[in-house]
Amino acid sequence: MPPDASFPVGSGFVNAHTHIYSGLAPLGLPTPERRPENFVQLLERIWWRLDRALDEQSLRAAARLYVAEALLHGTTALVDHHESPNFIDGSLDVLADACEELGIRAVLCYGATERNGRREEARRGLAECRRFIRANDRPLVRGLVGLHASFTVSDDTIRAAAEASRELGTVLHVHLAEDLADVRDARARGYPGPLERLDALGALPPGSILAHGVHLSREQVEHAAALGCWIVQNPRSNRGNAVGYPAALGASARVALGTDGYPADMREEARVLLEEARAHGEDPALAARRPEAGQAVIAERFGETQEAITPKSFDLEAIRAEAAAEAPGLWKRMAEL
Repeated sequence: MPPDASFPVGSGFVNAHTHIYSGLAPLGLPTPERRPENFVQLLERIWWRLDRALDEQSLRAAARLYVAEALLHGTTALVDHHESPNFIDGSLDVLADACEELGIRAVLCYGATERNGRREEARRGLAECRRFIRANDRPLVRGLVGLHASFTVSDDTIRAAAEASRELGTVLHVHLAEDLADVRDARARGYPGPLERLDALGALPPGSILAHGVHLSREQVEHAAALGCWIVQNPRSNRGNAVGYPAALGASARVALGTDGYPADMREEARVLLEEARAHGEDPALAARRPEAGQAVIAERFGETQEAITPKSFDLEAIRAEAAAEAPGLWKRMAEL
């Protein structure tokens, strides 16, 4: 850990935006036949194929591996954003059971989208959020309402997510302005940008979690802060996907650090954060506050300051063996899509 990256002493690290379903990706995720030429093609040819190939068994293996290795890195809380379009109903229980079994705090949602099955797919995603929030009684887990990204949903779906958030007394977790495609889409729909679209449709209650914010202006970041929203920076993912650097995030103190599906090694994420900040002319001392901010994100959801959690005993080798056995079938299903 770099000396100018701050983490709270005596408590575990927080990964404030991730995708637990990517847990098997390090075990041989196939490269696409055609090299992606932009961010949307990257999603279409890799990540959206992966999430469509997930079933209950592969998701369980991915979740147990991701959570176990997060704990090995000293990460004791995850804020997850989930998608598995061919296994929606009950998917959040699979994630929650893995988190409770291994002893990690988690905030879970299903990222509703229309990118495969139009409005019915989105309806089912929001229904999974509702079902889980109402039924979940696990001490270590909380539920939120989720949207994948605004460019994959209609205004009607955003309104439905806003209604669900109000009805359930919770907040929204959504990808926001990760790539310029999101900005262009919002403008084509008549909004200044995706932040303004979500706000105009009532979908940003205080405490909502906006992942990325790469293509937000300083004024938009200030507006998100005024709404009481969190923005989560994901340096390794943003660099790997070549979507840019979120230079305007310094306009808000409500910025935390996530991995966007990369392993929950928050020391490494903080190292890359500071490296990227220096490379793009941002004050590293300002960026270095973001790892610690995740503690406040978790405190808002659990109603208390996070204390260190001792993980439960688990058989790491058995978890890794289960993951290794499940991965080839997942890659085969991906290839068939």
